[in-house]
Amino acid sequence: MKALKAIGRKVYSVWCTTWFVLPFIVTYPLFRLFIAKPSRLKHAHTINRIWSKLQLRMYLMPITIRGREHIDPKQLYVFAPNHSSYIDIPLIIAVMPGFLNFVGKKSLTKVPLWGKIYQALYIAVDRDSPVSRAKAYVSSKQSIEAGRSVVIFPEGKISPEAGRTMLPFKDGPFKLAIEKQVPLVPITMPYNHLFLPDVKGKLVIRYHPLEMTIHPPISTQGMTLVDLEALKQKTFDIIQAELDAHQPHEYQHRNPAPVGALSPARV
Repeated sequence: MKALKAIGRKVYSVWCTTWFVLPFIVTYPLFRLFIAKPSRLKHAHTINRIWSKLQLRMYLMPITIRGREHIDPKQLYVFAPNHSSYIDIPLIIAVMPGFLNFVGKKSLTKVPLWGKIYQALYIAVDRDSPVSRAKAYVSSKQSIEAGRSVVIFPEGKISPEAGRTMLPFKDGPFKLAIEKQVPLVPITMPYNHLFLPDVKGKLVIRYHPLEMTIHPPISTQGMTLVDLEALKQKTFDIIQAELDAHQPHEYQHRNPAPVGALSPARV
């Protein structure tokens, strides 16, 4: 039985890898065409959304989305999700409407083929460089001004306890939401780390149903930077409470904040 399970995991891993790579190779010429001019970037993001939806469907696991009704496609937002896996970005792109902008680590720009696309479409940041962080923040503000919602992982990187306990939040998404006076949306993805864990030097893929909870937007109208810490703590508590609700009792965070019930929907 152990041998059969090992073979099954290997076959599933190869299947998922194929459906990650194959659509990208097929659409790569379109990506290059659309990133050639700034006026075409929105079309490149659309191709990225199609790729994301297709790969997620072909991974053959159920995906449940809660709270989609909270999002107005005509409204600008700062989205603040927990970060636990490299599947986070495709899942967000597949679910969230509009021409999104992501703030992600600079190393993504060095990925063969994909790197140039990421660099053209989204915001790359070297989190160890104050200059790079400042430039990324300016680009994020310009994105909001240009009518693009921004996705920023407030943890900055994947937590060693991904899916259980988050890293302390950084100020970026909260400062941005307050300064631009746009709603901030907490997002919880409790199982991404089980499907595609962050294992250095290894590609590990495990079949596991995925979920996303889109929490009600938090209005920042009238807030100032004096309110930043309170907004940051409120967002942390909302996401951590939802993570706790999906964990065995012994792993639960000690003081979870209440989270309202949200109706389930599928991707």
